[in-house]
Amino acid sequence: MRKFIAAAATAAAIALGLPAASQEPPKDPEVYRFGAILAMSGKGDWYGKVMSQGILLAVEEINAKGGIDGIPLEVVIEDHKSGVAKEGVSAMTRLINISGVQAVLTSFSPPTQAIAPIADEQGILVLNGGGTSMALLGLTDMMFHNRTLASDLAIAAAMRAEELGLGDMSQLVWKNDAGESMIAAADPFWEAKGKKILATEYMEIGASNIDTQVAKLRASSPDWVALWLFSPETGLAIKKIREFGITAPLVGIEYTADVKELAGAAAEGYEYATDFFAPSAENPWSEDFAKAYEAKYGEKPEFYAANYYENVYVLAETIRRARAMGGDYWDGRKLAETIRENPTFPSVYSAEMTYQDNNVALKQVGVFRIENGEQKFIEFIDLNAAN
Repeated sequence: MRKFIAAAATAAAIALGLPAASQEPPKDPEVYRFGAILAMSGKGDWYGKVMSQGILLAVEEINAKGGIDGIPLEVVIEDHKSGVAKEGVSAMTRLINISGVQAVLTSFSPPTQAIAPIADEQGILVLNGGGTSMALLGLTDMMFHNRTLASDLAIAAAMRAEELGLGDMSQLVWKNDAGESMIAAADPFWEAKGKKILATEYMEIGASNIDTQVAKLRASSPDWVALWLFSPETGLAIKKIREFGITAPLVGIEYTADVKELAGAAAEGYEYATDFFAPSAENPWSEDFAKAYEAKYGEKPEFYAANYYENVYVLAETIRRARAMGGDYWDGRKLAETIRENPTFPSVYSAEMTYQDNNVALKQVGVFRIENGEQKFIEFIDLNAAN
C-alpha cells in the first residue's frame, strides 16, 4: 500500500485558516499569472485543444466568482509542438523570463522531462496532467501529477488480461520513455503469473508504416496483444493488426476520437484501461463541469480536459492556502511546499484526491470495451491490489 504524505498539524492549521504565530500580511500580486505548455500544433494537437479548453474554462469560472480572494487568474499558453523537448524548454524560458510565472501546467513526457531541471533551479511549481512516463518521477520535488502514469496503466491493463484468463502475450510499444516504462512494469507482472512474453515490437511516434512489426507479432502466435501506445498510434496499430489477420484479443491503455477514426470497425472488442472521467450525481461538481464544458465547446469532456480543468483548481486552492499563511507567498517553492503539507484536494472525478509520496495523485482507473463502435464501461481497477 502506498503511503500518503502526512503533515497533520500544518495541514489542519491551513484547513482551518489559522494564522501562523508571526504571520505577515500577504504580499499580493495584481494577477496570478501561470503558464501552460501544451501540444498546440503538430500531430498531437488534439491533446492541446482539449487540455487548453479545460484550462480556459476553469480560469473563466474562477474569475467569474471573484478570482482567488479577489485576485484574478491569467494563463499564458505556450506550444511544445507535440512533444518536442527543446520547444518545451524554450516555452518554459519565455514563461519565466517574460510572463513571470510561478506555476506551469505541462504535458507530454519529453518536454516535461526537459523543463524539470529548470523548474527545480528556478523554483517553479509544475502540475502535470498528461505526461505518463515513469522517468518523470523523482526529477524534482516541484512537480505533481494528477495523471495516472503509463506504468500504472499498463499494470491495470495486465490485471484486466489476467481477469479474462488470457495467456502468453506479444506487445507493440511506443518507442520512447513512456513505452519503456510500460514494459518495465507489465513484463515482470505478467511473467510472475507464469505467462510468457512472446514478442516485443516498437513503433515510432508518428509512424505511418508498421507492417514489419505487425508481421512479427503475427508470427509469434500470441494469446493476446498488449498495445502500450497512446493516440493516434493506437488506432493505426489496431487497424493493421486486424488487417494482418491477428484475431487475438487486444488490450491497451487509450481510446480517443483519433483512435476511433483511424481504427474504425477494427476496434470492435478492444479493451483498455485508462483514467476515466464521467459525471456522477454523487459528485455534483463533475456534473456542473460536464454541462459547462459541453455548453462552451459543443462536445463532452474526456479525462484530459478534466485533468487540466482540475489542475487549475488545484493551483487555485494551493494559492488560497499559501496566501492564508501570509508573507511573500506567490512563490513556486512555497506553493509546492503547501501541497506537500496538505496533499488532499477536491477532485472533479470524485470527492477528493490525495497526492502520494511519489507526488502522483491516487485516482480511479476504468476499464472499457469497444462494442458496436462505442465505449462500454466494464469496471474500475484498484491498482493497490497489484502490490
